Amino acid sequence: MRHTLIWNIWERMLETEFVDRSVALAGKAFVSFFPLAIVVAAFMPPGVRSAIFATITSRLGVRGHALTLAKEAFVTADDIRRATGVLGLVMTFFFASSFTTALQRVYLRAWRRPRDLKVGSYTRGLVWLVALLAFMTLTGALAKALGNGLGLGIFVLLTVALSIAWWWFTAWYLLLGHVRWRALLPTAVISAIALLGYAVTAGVWMPNVITKNLNQFGFFGIALALVTWFSGASICLIVGACAGPVLAQDPGAMGKLVRGPHADFLVDGAPPSLDAPTRTVRLRDAFTPGSDESPGVE
Repeated sequence: MRHTLIWNIWERMLETEFVDRSVALAGKAFVSFFPLAIVVAAFMPPGVRSAIFATITSRLGVRGHALTLAKEAFVTADDIRRATGVLGLVMTFFFASSFTTALQRVYLRAWRRPRDLKVGSYTRGLVWLVALLAFMTLTGALAKALGNGLGLGIFVLLTVALSIAWWWFTAWYLLLGHVRWRALLPTAVISAIALLGYAVTAGVWMPNVITKNLNQFGFFGIALALVTWFSGASICLIVGACAGPVLAQDPGAMGKLVRGPHADFLVDGAPPSLDAPTRTVRLRDAFTPGSDESPGVE
């Protein structure tokens, strides 16, 4: 079992502290990115607002009373605009950039890349958030236009292709363009397929989780259910992030296929990668934030 690709991916996940990272990502997604989507949608035309809403609810598997509550959050756009204002909208973007920072740390840690502390590196998160909202708007619009009847098959194919393209760009962008595009393709494919599969299954179990939590904890129960969903989605992203470098560094046929004609997965001029851990990673490393013996970004 050891020294297989699957085992190496598992060890890279332990090195990345995937449980701790997934909880951090889920928490930041819920308290920063999710409110951003609601606030930004309030400032958008009704068609764009509806597309963002369709993307969020379909991926989360939100139905029933929870769907009604979610609709109310998007429908009351006038109240949200008055309460937020332009300055509040700008500040919401900066606050939501904490989610992008956490996601970037996952990629940098998984690929053992050094952190870029230049001033310009912090603005990249804001650009990524704007691009993500545009991606959500596009997929939501496609769902409304092609999500039924004969167009369903075309919608599925387009969604898969767009999702792969999005996570391909995300990995390249958050890794500061230091990793070759070809080497990042496995990360994009695994992340997109895992997340889409997870979203499909959420339509089965998420409504029951929301209903039970709603009955037990009231509106707070919906928040708990959303954090649960975000935690699972974070695991999907971490699996993709960790699988990419393992496949790219494989000395065998898989590595040659992923890297192509290049011996290294880094672009020319990129700073060297960080060293591997000096000890064997253990299961408890998955739960341990900021271990001094593990490489990566804190």
